[in-house]
Amino acid sequence: MNKPGRWRRPAAVKRLREADTDWTRYLMNRPFEPFDPRKYLEFRLFWPYSSGIPDQWLVHQIDTVHWFTGLPRPRSVVANGGIYLWKDGRKNWDTMTAVFDYGPLDDPGKGFQVVYSSRMTNSAGAVKELYYSNGGTLDLDKNQVTPGGGLALPEASAMGMQPNLLAERTLVEQAPATATAPATATAADTGADPATSANVRNWMECVRSRKTPNADIEAGYSHSVALCMTIAAVQTGKRVTFDDDKQEVVTDK
Repeated sequence: MNKPGRWRRPAAVKRLREADTDWTRYLMNRPFEPFDPRKYLEFRLFWPYSSGIPDQWLVHQIDTVHWFTGLPRPRSVVANGGIYLWKDGRKNWDTMTAVFDYGPLDDPGKGFQVVYSSRMTNSAGAVKELYYSNGGTLDLDKNQVTPGGGLALPEASAMGMQPNLLAERTLVEQAPATATAPATATAADTGADPATSANVRNWMECVRSRKTPNADIEAGYSHSVALCMTIAAVQTGKRVTFDDDKQEVVTDK
């Protein structure tokens, strides 16, 4: 995205007085510091009130990895980035890339990589979720499975192998997007798209029936672990793992 005002409230910051807030209650268990209206209203820009990109956006999408694979968390995370454009006093990065290693926790010989990139300096491409396999691509933006990038005949034949190309198909039968019925969104602010409505409907039905919802408490725990690992990678610049017995993030020495 490319919005200089994203997470900024300059007009409100000028009007906010400490007398109008309960600053001590706002700090809770954070280290005490003098009142700062920016940290009160623009908290997403400042650690330790927010980590910015990871806990505002990444958590909404890393869920899909756990859902599709049945894996509880990444095995490790590394991250890099910085404040490359918006030199407005913020402390949280405006550009970030995190690389996750996923796979069976007890078998390092199997696995795959997840790359999460987010930039607040250019909006081209919008939000995309793409899954690549040896046989093709799953595009959650278009809700399509295609053979794009799969193992084609020439390359397979050269090694005495069979090609591996997924059949093209649509995941969701959906009418063309209109002003009143937008296409499925994968961004954090999904508005009233069909996928969000279906998610809320599932939750309400489970409240009534007492069945387990599509995303239960374990999903929340899993994405919280992935988030905490990412934040540690951002802040330390080190490779981060997780100790399930102690429920603690572990950074490489």
